Amino acid sequence: MTRRPAFAAAPAGGLDEATARRRYVAVSFLFWFPIGMSIAPGVLLFTERGMGLAAIAGFFAVHSLTAAAMELPTGGLSDVIGRRPVLALAGLLNLTAFTLIGLGAAGWAIALGMGLMGLARALSSGPAEAWYVDTVHAHAGPDADLRTGLARGGSATSAALAIGTLLGGGLPWLLGLAPGAGEWLTGATGGLVIPLSVPALFGALVELVFVLYVLSSLPEPPRPRTTLRLVVGGVPAAIAAGLRLGARDALIRRILLTASAAGAALAAVELLTPGRAAALMGTAESGALVYAGLACAGFLCSAIGSQLAPLVARFSGGSERAVLVSLAFTVLGLTLLGITAHTMSALATAVAVAGYGLVYLGLGAAGPNENDLLHRRVDASGRATALSVQSLSLQLVAAGAGLGAGALPPGPLPWLLAATAVLAGALLWVRRTAPAKALADTAPRTEAAVNP
Repeated sequence: MTRRPAFAAAPAGGLDEATARRRYVAVSFLFWFPIGMSIAPGVLLFTERGMGLAAIAGFFAVHSLTAAAMELPTGGLSDVIGRRPVLALAGLLNLTAFTLIGLGAAGWAIALGMGLMGLARALSSGPAEAWYVDTVHAHAGPDADLRTGLARGGSATSAALAIGTLLGGGLPWLLGLAPGAGEWLTGATGGLVIPLSVPALFGALVELVFVLYVLSSLPEPPRPRTTLRLVVGGVPAAIAAGLRLGARDALIRRILLTASAAGAALAAVELLTPGRAAALMGTAESGALVYAGLACAGFLCSAIGSQLAPLVARFSGGSERAVLVSLAFTVLGLTLLGITAHTMSALATAVAVAGYGLVYLGLGAAGPNENDLLHRRVDASGRATALSVQSLSLQLVAAGAGLGAGALPPGPLPWLLAATAVLAGALLWVRRTAPAKALADTAPRTEAAVNP
């Protein structure tokens, strides 16, 4: 994907690098903030609705598999029709998903909501970052610094998740403090709204703000006029180009396998930690609050890791070595969580909290360095598709790892298996890759793209 697209020379709305970076940061924050609000009460909300751990793992699998199935089609869609409309559609789907999850008491409603959220995740996985890189390249050329902006976008995402998770865990707890407030809310809505569902409904309102911001603040260069026939015809070509990425380039193949390892780690952490927090505190609402604080700290560690990514690259000798060093911290964190899984002593709890932070610190530092390598391998004609392939790798493994972790007996085994997966991903970076070969023929050459 080294071919320059027909529109690359036009400035994206005349935005300079600083303005593009600020808007990319804002979009990253607004998209992930409502998702953060749903994290702390999510598993516990489903439990209060009468769902078992296996069913909850199934809901998360619906999310991951939907995202995986739609990653390449939607990434290609963004490369054909533009970043802004795809991002706006993602926000509308999330709005619907949060409403269903907040109000749904039946398993089918929750599964549908998780599926729509997975589709929104697929739609959003590449366009915002691709818009930022396109804009910077249009203003400053292909050699412009990307790592700083990518790091700030990663930090904004982590900050949004941290603040959202803290607020999402705190709202049900605050409702529980007011005498009779939770009971009144449940009774007044006929059981549709319970304290643990309030964060999801608030998140739906934030998604509306996200959609309005995307439509008003992300200008794009003029694209070739297209029709539904050209769009439908262009997406398969983009999919084929994305599938060829890993086969043709060893470095991109490493990035995709590393994303798979990260998916295994995140699946274990997100599925198993809420139950540990609830068991520690004794009630679902208190467990949600504790998990919110823990997840907030984890996302802050991820934000710190993202900010440290350029520094890690400088001290370790480049982005490739930085990924290796960063993933080593994630392996250590998962190992600490595993060896403390059978006890709730004060010392074991402190060690587990430290391990949790290390998982996110390592993943946060690895991400910008991986994507810096990725963006230097592809250009705007397939950038969103490449990011979608990366997200596809994460989602597929996350779905399988989540189902596996839910089926395994509680204890160290699920954590240690996730640590092994990340260790395998880290070992891929022990040797440096050879310089890339030209990938000019991997670009999707649709009629809309080559005939402006």
